[in-house]
Amino acid sequence: MVDTKLREGFWRLADPKISITSAASMAIGAALAAGDPGFSWLWLLVLGLAMFCMEVAKNAWGDVYDYDSGTDLAVKPEDRTDFSGGKRVLVDNILTRRQTWAIAFGFGCVGLALGALMVFGREPALFWLGTLGLVLGWSYHGPPLQLAYRGLGELDVVICYGPVIALSTYVLMTGHYGAEPLWLSLPLGLLTAAFLWVNEFPDYHADLGAGKNNLVARLGKRRAARALPLIYLAGFGLLAALPCLTGLPVAIWLGFLALPAAGLAVYWTLADPEYFHRHKPVQPMALLAFVLYSAGVCAGVLIGG
Repeated sequence: MVDTKLREGFWRLADPKISITSAASMAIGAALAAGDPGFSWLWLLVLGLAMFCMEVAKNAWGDVYDYDSGTDLAVKPEDRTDFSGGKRVLVDNILTRRQTWAIAFGFGCVGLALGALMVFGREPALFWLGTLGLVLGWSYHGPPLQLAYRGLGELDVVICYGPVIALSTYVLMTGHYGAEPLWLSLPLGLLTAAFLWVNEFPDYHADLGAGKNNLVARLGKRRAARALPLIYLAGFGLLAALPCLTGLPVAIWLGFLALPAAGLAVYWTLADPEYFHRHKPVQPMALLAFVLYSAGVCAGVLIGG
């Protein structure tokens, strides 16, 4: 029974749906570096393993802090979804607090060890990006900043799952910094933040009561629903301008493959900001949007290159 619970708890914390976010950003950095003589599938695999470990650790410590604040405890059963409400390993009594922290510490240490391997064995310039990513990843839930509780979690996601991961991948593959991965990953960061945005709606009342003052909690559901298309507009508007601004190939406009999914997410959210999560797949559509953006622009880079 204990082993079964441990396995279930681990797989909740290792949630592959959420790990897609880091993979989408890595893909952009890798696509831009594909023609470089230093490109290495082995080091890309090492980075992928490090990102996976840090995602598990982040999910674990995030579950503890959201449990302690009371927000996960306050989510009503009818508002629970596969994409929001936390991993709930403590709420559902699957793992103990000690087990959850042990997973956070263990996977965090492995992730840091792999990061050190990349810095000292491959590319020292990765140190500062890795440090920034670690600080922002911890600070989303963790003290003293707890950005998700102060209305800054969305910006954290834009930065981490946009430029930080994409640029880290590019630097690891090429040994130097570049403007292209930064520009091309910014729309991805915005689309990933839009995914987080719709995930905050089902938890609205729980977050508000627990003092988790993310932007949806601060704005209220109806105003937050009206802000969602603006996030997508910023992302797609930047994509439209990138060939002129940066010299990236027009083929990156394949990222507009994400428009239909984003449009559906916006339409359903505006139609019923209070309860869309109970009857419409807005959250899967928002996830599909940033995945299709990543796949489209990566294909565009490879075709146009």
